[in-house]
Amino acid sequence: MRKEKTFLLDEITDKFENSNSWIITSYENINPKSSWDLRNMLSKSESEYEVVKKRIFIRAAKKAGIKLDLDLLKGHIGVVFVYGDPMGATKAVYKAKDHMNLSVLNAQIEGKSYDAAEMELLSKLPSKDEMRAQFLSVLEAPMSETVSVMNSLLTSVVYAIEEKKKLEEKK
Repeated sequence: MRKEKTFLLDEITDKFENSNSWIITSYENINPKSSWDLRNMLSKSESEYEVVKKRIFIRAAKKAGIKLDLDLLKGHIGVVFVYGDPMGATKAVYKAKDHMNLSVLNAQIEGKSYDAAEMELLSKLPSKDEMRAQFLSVLEAPMSETVSVMNSLLTSVVYAIEEKKKLEEKK
């Protein structure tokens, strides 16, 4: 194997070993602007998109100890290596899929393998940050209601005292 291919094989193998999840995509006729838009969206979720030759990809997966279904690998292959939140990366891929000729073939998220249909369902779920925000709002609602009730009680006491004072002044 040539030096450049060995270097590329080692690089892809390292990415497999260092990422917690990855998404295999197939693409056709992606223009540079669309590619950069996808890469920018993925960088926000600590992910990167790598276009890889199939032979190098298969060898890197074997070297990293990952089993692949070779029947799924059709067309040109691009891989999203996820180092952060996999849901953010999944959402970015499906958002980009609407503008470009990109299709999800398979994915492995935190050790579990998913096919294209399951990935589409996962892309519709909220991300970790969205779930945290929803959870915090659930916790915050009763507290803010309690504070508003206490505030209204204090206001009504002050209002009652002022009314009593006005009545006494009229006498």
